[in-house]
Amino acid sequence: MEYWLILLSIVISVMCIHYLFRNFNFFKRHGIIHIPPVPIFGAMTSVLFHRISFVDFLVKIYNFNPNAKYIGFYLATNPIVLLRDPELIKNILVKNFESFPNRNGLSNLNDSVFEKNLFSLQGEKWRNVRTLLSPSFTSSKMKMMFTLMSECAMDFAKFLSTFPAYEESINMKDAFSKYTNDVIATCAFGIKINSMKDPANKFYVNGKEATNFRGIRGLKFFFLRNFPRLGRFLNIKFVNKYVTNFFKDIIKTTIATRDAEHITRPDMLQLMMDIRGKEGRRELDIDYMTAQAFIFFLGGFETSSTAMSFIAHEIAANPEVQTKLQQEIDKVLEESHEEVSYEAINQLKYLDAVINEALRLYPPIGILERICEKTYELPSALPDKKPFILKKGMFVWIPIFAIQRDEKYYDNPEKFDPERFLDNKMHNSSWYMPFGCGPRMCIANRFAMLEIKVLLFHILAQCDLKPCTKTTSPIKFCKDFMIMPENGFWLNIRRRKDKHSTLKATVVDS
Repeated sequence: MEYWLILLSIVISVMCIHYLFRNFNFFKRHGIIHIPPVPIFGAMTSVLFHRISFVDFLVKIYNFNPNAKYIGFYLATNPIVLLRDPELIKNILVKNFESFPNRNGLSNLNDSVFEKNLFSLQGEKWRNVRTLLSPSFTSSKMKMMFTLMSECAMDFAKFLSTFPAYEESINMKDAFSKYTNDVIATCAFGIKINSMKDPANKFYVNGKEATNFRGIRGLKFFFLRNFPRLGRFLNIKFVNKYVTNFFKDIIKTTIATRDAEHITRPDMLQLMMDIRGKEGRRELDIDYMTAQAFIFFLGGFETSSTAMSFIAHEIAANPEVQTKLQQEIDKVLEESHEEVSYEAINQLKYLDAVINEALRLYPPIGILERICEKTYELPSALPDKKPFILKKGMFVWIPIFAIQRDEKYYDNPEKFDPERFLDNKMHNSSWYMPFGCGPRMCIANRFAMLEIKVLLFHILAQCDLKPCTKTTSPIKFCKDFMIMPENGFWLNIRRRKDKHSTLKATVVDS
């Protein structure tokens, strides 16, 4: 056993004696409906010991009292208020954002690439970086990146369409992570990679290492999030140093090359480079630049590839949906003479509906987290209860996964039904927020949606997706912190006969 694990067990034991009596009575003292805690682990015992998946845990605590606007539970020794009421959630995320502007993010993982990125930054630092990066995701920038994405998607679809007939199944998560790796490499780092042909490339290998939250890494993540001071004292790192050094070296080398050869590209790194030396603009040092590029990579590599895998699974499991999608795609290709434009991709209403419905059932991140920065009064959780005062430093969780499967808001919520999203009202509802809500909504949501649309368009133009012997349906979630099926994503892919072998991607000015 490593020395830090022995020391850790001793220190946690001592700390728990203290916290057990102080924190674990918090909700009881304030008369808040709450889930009784287990010493040390709070309410998370079943997740930590792999008896239940994290999303099933979310649903369980969400349904603890279906009539309450919020309930309390303990994450390790920390009291968390879980919000259930959509109006209350909207107030906290949007109307009263100034009282809840921050989240912990990944700041406790003991590494600058996690601490200094937009997802983790707080206060004025967050506002400055958010303002700086926002222009990277405008319509004009998305249009420029469309061609880069399309090149990756066409290479990917071509590879799948020529897959040997004797191969009955493909690991879709593994395949899609190669596509997202290539997209992020070209759109954020300016590097051209084909990970399907070269899966051993360093960008992909280090990406897999950085985004691994499974098994022991999941426990390390839980520990660092909940005992950050101890983690820093023991110098425990979530990601190996060589991984962060790899990404930092790429940024340094790319900046030096572009400066020396006067190269300009329409990507996020270029935007950060362009503010250097401009009056009144605070430029980012190499650590901050690396952190922003890294979190963009982390989000795109892991969450986007997982979302694509769930979408592909549902398309394969619902052949009538696949047929309707392919008819919509074939019509666009016929009208455009097989030259696919940015505008055409964004006018595919049924493709939009399919993606949005999959994001409802399988949001990339199961919860939103906010930290109270100003004293805030919550209304009474139940009619016979008193209002509750949230004080500075307290955490609230919004269980997106559970809310988006609540039968109060969706008819037959467990059913995959894209038709419900053909009504635009669903997009603006207070109970649909797969990318978050309010000023801290995912800055790259338009990028992610375009990345997914482009890929599905090219795959379905050339291939049919079918369940295989390894496909598990209905999906059972793995007993871990990740939103993943127990047995992974496996499908059979076959080329459509005589269909669209010479697709082209074009950008049409509007």
